[in-house]
Amino acid sequence: MEFLMVDWLGTPVWFWLAFAGLVFGLTAFDLGILHKEDREMGVAESLKLSAFYIAVALAFGAWIWVERGADLGMKYYTGFFIEKALSIDNVFVISLIFTFFAIPPKYQYRALLWGILAVIVLRGIMIALGAALVQEFYWTLYLFAAFLIATGIKMLMSGDHAPDLASNKVVQWISRRMRVTPELHAQHFFVRVPSEKTGKMVLAATPLFLALVVINLADLVFAIDSVPAIFAITTDTFIVYTSNIMAILGLRALYFALAAMVHRFEYLKYALALVLIFIGSKIFIGDFLMPGGKVPPLFSLGVTFALITGGILVSLWKTRGQGEVPHPPPG
Repeated sequence: MEFLMVDWLGTPVWFWLAFAGLVFGLTAFDLGILHKEDREMGVAESLKLSAFYIAVALAFGAWIWVERGADLGMKYYTGFFIEKALSIDNVFVISLIFTFFAIPPKYQYRALLWGILAVIVLRGIMIALGAALVQEFYWTLYLFAAFLIATGIKMLMSGDHAPDLASNKVVQWISRRMRVTPELHAQHFFVRVPSEKTGKMVLAATPLFLALVVINLADLVFAIDSVPAIFAITTDTFIVYTSNIMAILGLRALYFALAAMVHRFEYLKYALALVLIFIGSKIFIGDFLMPGGKVPPLFSLGVTFALITGGILVSLWKTRGQGEVPHPPPG
């Protein structure tokens, strides 16, 4: 029992175990009960399941608020809302990846699940490295802040450019060095096929595996923005990690609703750009201009929520009347 009270990365071990148990339970329930069979998820089901994940994330934040105080509770919610909003851009890229590889909707959910499990590990590594840097060299937080401001300004000034997956170096590298089947094999990432030279059965990757690899690489690119953003809010490793993961966990549920209408969020990127500029600026403002050395968490949460909500509402109003984007045809 004493082990459970030992601090690990600034938080008692039992907090980490409780969070790990929650993530494991949600994943097992989702995959083992709700989606035992591969099938296409409708928009209505997607919205209901996403609402469930958001409710769980908000309840988890309330638990943090009660157990660790209002300050960390508000920082958790701020990080959660920022990551949730940034994930909408992620959805757009994932949709393009699935379309490029002709992945039918009924196989997309399972691929997203494995992708998110990989993200849980990769984000953990990135956040641990970031936390170690900030703890050892506090000035790196100013580098994060400057990067966020520069990224936000770039987002405001640049247009939308869809990634060219056909010339993606990783896709080309894997295709040259691995056997890749030209067609899908249900939900399998690897299958055995006869070799063209010997006729013996050999292991080959499927397009679903290539899609999974590219999705995880895309998430690493997005994490370059989102991880510094949450570090600019708090350096508490537990809050940084849990707010990130709780936002990402519900992404696969929300994907099918957003993928059908992601084209209607074209103005959200400007709101996200302003959020990144605000989060980056408040590090300098808090450390050099504010009494006490920080911007009040409630103010940060309010500004973040207002900008994101405003971006969504303006997008929906400006694009009203537009139809849904159809799913890619089965490959």
